[in-house]
Amino acid sequence: MSENIDTNRLLFYPPSKSPQLMNPVVLAYMGDAVFELLVRQYFISLPNQKSHHLHREATKFVSAKGQKKTLDLWQPHLTEEEADIVRRGRNSKSGAPPKNADLADYRLATALESLVGYLYYEGRIERIHELFAIAIKKHEN
Repeated sequence: MSENIDTNRLLFYPPSKSPQLMNPVVLAYMGDAVFELLVRQYFISLPNQKSHHLHREATKFVSAKGQKKTLDLWQPHLTEEEADIVRRGRNSKSGAPPKNADLADYRLATALESLVGYLYYEGRIERIHELFAIAIKKHEN
């Protein structure tokens, strides 16, 4: 079952406009789903697959606080283009944060999600994997 899968085949419905022209909140909407999918795949690849353990560990990554920590790890590795997408995402009006999230963390989480959504729609799946590997490496240490 570990055959290579063409990840571009997961994009059945391309967006109506280019990712460069999309609202950062819309990019974040997709980026949230892509990031969570990667997190879930990672934890399911590990030996302990009890549902409560999977949920607890995944939440550490997909929460605003967890995504802020991940973005902090990514910052030194971002290209100028990627850093610009992060700035746009951070500065976007994405609504009020959840009651358990700090506003600054929530904005940075939106920035991370915007970047992931942007890279996804650009078809830069390998780049998403490179960045995700940075977060995983820190998790494993």
